Amino acid sequence: MTAHLVRHESRYMTSPASSATGAADLPDYAPIPPSALGVALNDQGYYVGRVERNLYWVTDGTYQAAFLTTRDGVVLFDAPPTIGGNLRRAIDEMAAANGVTNRVTHLVYSHHHDDHSGAASLFDGDVVHIGHEETRRLLLRDNSPARPAPDVTFADRYTLEVGGERVELAWHGPNHSPDNIYIHFPDHDTLMFIDMVNAGWVPIYNLNLSDDVMGYVAAPSIVLDYPWTHFISGHLGRLATREDVAVHQAYIADIQASSKAALASVDPTPFYMKYGAAGNSWGFVQGYLDAVTERAAAPIIAKYTGVLAAADIEIYTRTTTFAIMQSLRLDSGPSGPVHP
Repeated sequence: MTAHLVRHESRYMTSPASSATGAADLPDYAPIPPSALGVALNDQGYYVGRVERNLYWVTDGTYQAAFLTTRDGVVLFDAPPTIGGNLRRAIDEMAAANGVTNRVTHLVYSHHHDDHSGAASLFDGDVVHIGHEETRRLLLRDNSPARPAPDVTFADRYTLEVGGERVELAWHGPNHSPDNIYIHFPDHDTLMFIDMVNAGWVPIYNLNLSDDVMGYVAAPSIVLDYPWTHFISGHLGRLATREDVAVHQAYIADIQASSKAALASVDPTPFYMKYGAAGNSWGFVQGYLDAVTERAAAPIIAKYTGVLAAADIEIYTRTTTFAIMQSLRLDSGPSGPVHP
């Protein structure tokens, strides 16, 4: 269903576009910066390309997965349902071109979210599923037949060795999700880490719908501590670079600084006098926090429009700013003055 943003009592809501009659009724956005544009897709709606040697990546322009061909079989990394059967086609294509087996023997989950793993059941048989121990717990909880729980799990680190190839898996704490892991290909100069950086684009709502704000904010520094040239980020139509991670860091740091300034400068008194004094505590909270978010987000939207795609879709930066501002209050503190 088509949706549009509405300015309601809370400006961070969506609503069905009841009056929309076609494309002319939809909003216009700033041109996409060339740096954000991805690869061209084939007639079947996907692109498969070599990262280095026998490591490949696949995209449908919105989601990404990867696979490693080896003499003993193929190791698949994530299985987004939007790519779905095109994963099988991409593997078949590259295996045939290089004269190796197309049999998928292992599937590594980056994390438990269905949008990155919902096509896992397409690869059945004797496939070994690998993931963080929390991924197993969450998939057993979710009980989704599309996403078999991992057979092999680990807590902090695991070295996967298949057909003479080596992949290093690591968990450095919660970030986008409680179980999101770092997938390092040391012999392919590549890191795969999902749902943090959208190469050339801003994060969508609430820091890419992330669970742990402080973990998400800290993750880019961990990413840059790894040696790599190629970065598989899980979304959109191109591989990311170290510069993409640095720009993402700057965007988040600017939001943090702007949020601190807004918290220090927005006076809550008018909101309290209108709402709080009348007993409407949540009206006071909504008015004050929306005003802080608005003041903090506005200069970020202006600065990054034309630099990062979708920066002018204001709800993305506003909801991300709200999440970071709340983390500054609640995680870092203080949330307010201590009553005498």
